Amino acid sequence: MLSFIARRLIGMLVVLFCTASLLFALMKMAPGDPARLIAGQTADPNILAKVRAEWHLDDPIPKQYVWWMGQLVRLELPDSYVQNRPVSHVLANKVVATCALAFCSIILAFLLGTAAGIIGAYFQGTWLDTAVLTTSLIWISTPVFWLGLMFILLFASRLRWLPASGYGMGETYLPGLGPEFFQPLPEPAHLVLPAVSLALLSTGYFARMMRSSLLEVVRQDFIRTATAKGLSPKRVILKHALRNALIPVVTIVGINFAGLLGGAVATEYVFAWPGMGKELLNAINLRDYPVMMGGVLSIATVFVCVNLLVDISYAWIDPRIRHE
Repeated sequence: MLSFIARRLIGMLVVLFCTASLLFALMKMAPGDPARLIAGQTADPNILAKVRAEWHLDDPIPKQYVWWMGQLVRLELPDSYVQNRPVSHVLANKVVATCALAFCSIILAFLLGTAAGIIGAYFQGTWLDTAVLTTSLIWISTPVFWLGLMFILLFASRLRWLPASGYGMGETYLPGLGPEFFQPLPEPAHLVLPAVSLALLSTGYFARMMRSSLLEVVRQDFIRTATAKGLSPKRVILKHALRNALIPVVTIVGINFAGLLGGAVATEYVFAWPGMGKELLNAINLRDYPVMMGGVLSIATVFVCVNLLVDISYAWIDPRIRHE
């Protein structure tokens, strides 16, 4: 296991290096002058020259690349062009909101999707199975931004059960994180609608994956042996088949969770959620290249770390799996 983890860590570093290099190349090919974004479009040429020297914009491209990679190695991202403060502070101020939304969404989607998939497989061919397949297809096909707007219209505007948007004014922080750079945790009432609307899309995927995986596992020999011993169908599925069927579902959970951290832009925009996705969208509109690059690298880091955790979890879910 240790050798497997070591190989994966080396692969992660290679992936992050290639991602950082590709980002640097794309930013250099993008139109616009970063110096004018910092100093203003009508800035004096002397001020522009001073800004370019301060931000290493007048250096040759190879020297800028070396400076950029050196900043990453020291975990010191350049300051934001627009906000004039470190990118780490800009993203840290948004990461709590995005992580809270993504974590609640993925937990809800996993629980609902797994339960629906088990019901569909257990009652295969019945109306319950048809209902699970039809409902999951509807959730997969529904645009998340439209679903969020419908939730606002129904539960916030008509029924007035929940707030339509926003984050709340909570002052509860994660242990060890203070108000200097990090946001407080969101109020539960403000979290319900965005979390549910974001979770339903993944719920459809998890339900269909769980159903098909469980139906494949129950056809294997060890399930026939457990059934021949006189175990009830419910016990066979929950005790023997479920852990084996969870392997492909866990893979999808890891990928979806990493994607939610960076891809919940539509949901954050609809619900005015102050998360990382919305911050990246603003950075793109303002051509704030350091924030864009720092955000993309953060998302890439989350992807490779989650994939590593998923691979490690395989051996725990199915003891027959040995990475060596």
